[in-house]
Amino acid sequence: MRPLILISNDDGYGAKGINELIDMVRDLGDVLVCAPDGARSGMACAFSATTPLLLTQRRKEAGVEVWSCNGTPTDCVKMALAELCPRKPDLVLGGINHGDNASVNTHYSGTMGVVMEGCMKYIPSVAYSLCDHRADADFEPLRPYVRRITQWVLEEGLTEGVCLNVNFPLAESFQGVKVCRMAHGTWSNEVTKCHHPRGYDYWWMVGHYTNDEPQAEDTDRWALDHGYVAITPTRIDVTAYDSFKELKKLEELRS
Repeated sequence: MRPLILISNDDGYGAKGINELIDMVRDLGDVLVCAPDGARSGMACAFSATTPLLLTQRRKEAGVEVWSCNGTPTDCVKMALAELCPRKPDLVLGGINHGDNASVNTHYSGTMGVVMEGCMKYIPSVAYSLCDHRADADFEPLRPYVRRITQWVLEEGLTEGVCLNVNFPLAESFQGVKVCRMAHGTWSNEVTKCHHPRGYDYWWMVGHYTNDEPQAEDTDRWALDHGYVAITPTRIDVTAYDSFKELKKLEELRS
């Protein structure tokens, strides 16, 4: 039986990135896509608790089925697993995102929301992102890497509770691959105030990212800045185990 690959994203089912990803992996298994009906960037792991969800079939052909959902990326995975998948997928893929999801962007990313949801369902999951926000971004240089990484995960699997965050620099070719940690970074000047001609104020969420450890060569940001594909294994379990000892004293507290 051919592997079943579930794909979603946060740019919408019509984005070039997700359609390029479908083309890159469709010969590796049967592909089921459930993606938002429009852009849902920055949704992280959000899901719809108060909004009814709708599914619309957009495309069906040999080995590929594409659906859209009016919810978040996480909604799309939940809906696909509950309503569309004929069996448990062998792999969940997110992307290919238009824009990087390295460093602290991991926490905001709807693309990562896709694979976090897959990982929480005990399905090997991989997110792919390219450092290019353009709608017509060139994804062709990514093809051999996406195919090889996808094949490897299908064959070898991933440690339970761990998904992969794969980011590609904007380049025609790459220096190689680095398995690396998330860089410590900070967003600043995130809110820009504007005044509407009709007399009210409004705000845009924008901001500037700063790498707080630019000299650290073991991070995803260093890898991307130096032309490498950055692979960051990412855990679902966010427990700070190294803080247990110092916090144990709190167990002595009494009301």
